[in-house]
Amino acid sequence: MNENVRLTAWVRGHVQGVGFRWFTRENALGIGNLIGFASNLDDGRVQVVAEGPRDRCERLLDWLRDGDTPGRVDGVTEIWATPKGGYDGFEIR
Repeated sequence: MNENVRLTAWVRGHVQGVGFRWFTRENALGIGNLIGFASNLDDGRVQVVAEGPRDRCERLLDWLRDGDTPGRVDGVTEIWATPKGGYDGFEIR
């Protein structure tokens, strides 16, 4: 079963000012069937919220952790929840 889920991930490292949110959006769109956003946080992290099929959210999470991302990822913390909806595509905030 591949139910729809909500992934919220907080990415630590040198991830602001390096195009990280743009590449995250491009990757999410490339995976397909994902909606949500990537946003800079005041503490230097990037928050990524993605909703869609669980396997696609897991692919995005794998990319955040181990992919060829811009900058430097020191770690990713995530939580899983039920989708809330209300997104129009995948945005950079």
